[in-house]
Parts: sequence; C-alpha cells; structure tokens
Amino acid sequence: MKLEVVVIPVAAVDRAKDFYQALGWREDADFATGPDFRVVQLTPPGSPCSVIFGTGLTSATPGSVEGLQLVVDDIEAARTELAGGGADVSEVFHDAGGIFHHAGTSERVPGPGADRQSYGSWLSFADPDGNTWFVQEVTERLPGRVTGAAYDSAAGLAAALRRAEAAHGKYEEETGQADPDWPDWYAQYMVDERNAQNP
Repeated sequence: MKLEVVVIPVAAVDRAKDFYQALGWREDADFATGPDFRVVQLTPPGSPCSVIFGTGLTSATPGSVEGLQLVVDDIEAARTELAGGGADVSEVFHDAGGIFHHAGTSERVPGPGADRQSYGSWLSFADPDGNTWFVQEVTERLPGRVTGAAYDSAAGLAAALRRAEAAHGKYEEETGQADPDWPDWYAQYMVDERNAQNP
C-alpha cells in the first residue's frame, strides 16, 4: 500500500491553491461539479503523495491539520525556496530530545541538528488557513527505509532505462556473455540509482 493523497481542510480554495502553487507544487486536478463540490489536487515537487482540498470534501475545521511532513536533502535550501514562494517559514531548528519534534514550538533549539545528522534538522510553516507543515532534512536513510523507485514522468523512466541499458552493456562486455536475466539487472540498477538520487 502506498500513501496517495492527504486531504487538508481549507476555508478559501483559491487562496490555498495560490499559496501552494507559489511554493512550486504541481496542479494535478481542479474539478467542480457545482458550487458545493470542488476538488483541487496538488503535488509537492518530487513527491509521490499529493494533497487534496476543496469544497464539500471534509467536515474537518479549516486549519485544523497539524504535523504534515515533507522531507528534503538540504534544509537551508528548502527554507530559502519556501520563503521565496511566500511561506512564513520558521528558522531551522532541532529538537531538544534529538529524536522527533515536539508538538507546536515546544522544545525547539535554534539551528540544525548536531553535525547536520540525517533526520535531525527541521523547519515549519503554515498555509493561510493554519494547517501546519514540518520539513525534515534527510541526507541518509536508515537501512531498509527505501524499497522502490518512482519517476515523475514517462520521459524520466525512459531516460533511466537508457542509462540501465548502457550500464548493462558494459556489464555484458566484462562478463563476455549475454545476460538472460537482464530485466532483473535493469530493475536493480534503476532502483539503486533512484535511491541514490533521493536519499
């Protein structure tokens, strides 16, 4: 099972849409069947999971969602990008306990985690309704955490297949024989390559 969509409650759909698009989130859908039902779907850059908001989608109070989480490989660059998109973003912080962040702003220590340890540095921001997001810096995943490879487009997948083909050709040259298990080889190569690109 893969997490596909998170529904967030907003009061003003167009305001929320403008906010998230200004952060560089891709619009996947904006459908309405009437004044009482509208679905807007946006996806953060590089994410396999999207957010949906709109009219008639949820009974949750606008702004009541806390602790949505994004992951980046450079927390300082992410802060600059979010601020440039108009988000009121916190300073980079780490938690006093050194594990996960506490609720709200409790136990925040200014600055990144010790030695910029993977999983240790955070920032936060809220959308115009008050739904809160945390951004965590992950530079190296714990063993076993990444098990697949996702591509943003058919062109990206095709390019990865071409790279696998070139690498496999070198492998066959080294072994001096054709590899009947080339699909397995391609698959492992592409997963390893993608995981290295998205730690």
